[in-house]
Amino acid sequence: MNIHKFVMPEVIFGNASIQQVGESCVRLGATNVFIVSDPGVMEAGWLDVIVRSCRQAGLSYTTFHDITINPKDKEVEKGCRIYLENECDAVIGVGGGSSIDVAKAIAILVTNGGRIHDYEGVDKIRYPLPPQVMVPTTAGSGSEVSQFSVIVDTEAEKKMTIISRSLIPDIAIIDPETLSTKSPHLTASTGLDVLTHGIEAYVSLAATPLTDVHAKNAISLVAEYLRPSVASKMNLEAKINMAMACLQAGLAFSNAILGAVHAMSHAVGGKYNLLHGAVNSILLPHVMEYNLLANPKKFADIALFLGVDIRGMSNMEAGNKAIEHVKQLTMDIGTPQRLADIGVEKDQLKRMSVSAFHDTCMITNPRDVTIEDIEELFRKAW
Repeated sequence: MNIHKFVMPEVIFGNASIQQVGESCVRLGATNVFIVSDPGVMEAGWLDVIVRSCRQAGLSYTTFHDITINPKDKEVEKGCRIYLENECDAVIGVGGGSSIDVAKAIAILVTNGGRIHDYEGVDKIRYPLPPQVMVPTTAGSGSEVSQFSVIVDTEAEKKMTIISRSLIPDIAIIDPETLSTKSPHLTASTGLDVLTHGIEAYVSLAATPLTDVHAKNAISLVAEYLRPSVASKMNLEAKINMAMACLQAGLAFSNAILGAVHAMSHAVGGKYNLLHGAVNSILLPHVMEYNLLANPKKFADIALFLGVDIRGMSNMEAGNKAIEHVKQLTMDIGTPQRLADIGVEKDQLKRMSVSAFHDTCMITNPRDVTIEDIEELFRKAW
């Protein structure tokens, strides 16, 4: 039998769990924490909750919130300098994937040195990282439980994918109530990122029975609860289930890795400052159509997880139904349908195809891909 390894942090899940941040840091031996956030989290009031919890636990703290969507190498370097100047000894990331990815990247540099570019790829981190506590405020990236950090190389205009078990946080605190402050637009975009994580992890060449169960549950939860979550900020049942979907999709892709959708999306995000989930939502049906041939049975399974009645269908027919269902979901929740609609220029497709081809996520895509194949997929999505 094959040997499977599954890694994850301690998980604290539930309403009001965000208030356990300070106590969690104390348990890890922290005394002076570095809190990484962003302007949206500050405006929503969640940074105040984190700070209050740290004060109550007797912790000193420094805050850093100069972060943009698709976080940049320069933001990581600035955060690292401030961390070291204030002699911090632990990192808290609070926000969406941008804040959490920057928090992880800062954790790399403060103990390993160099530039964040030195760690692109798999298992480049040599020395232990400071304690990490991550608090997501979107149901999207899953970075709070993953071994990934994705940072933009501003000079090369590409996203660097950093993968290491060292990046798995010590504690992930997932409070579904934080999702109630997100706009329908952001809820839709991040929710499609969750779905993409689930689907890509399920068909990944590195998938195992341990990852499949989480991917399956994530896909089913998104199919049932993303529409009502987009429709109402106050639908707590939908928020709880989308938070759970994000958690399970994160556990799945952290261990099974991803595929062509994320490799291509990283290429787009390195060039354009666009919401990652919105780019995924455009690319996902096209990549599913391309990959269907590689594993029709798994795509038939995905149709079943999405709620499609596949009785009497062949695996190929059921897989095509899964693609149709995903397309309909993107239209129902109002995510963009074409790359041209969000500002991607046609003359950049060839350059981005080369970048995507060399992305680490492409290694586990279920179907072999050439640069020409990627460019054709980009053209179909444009």
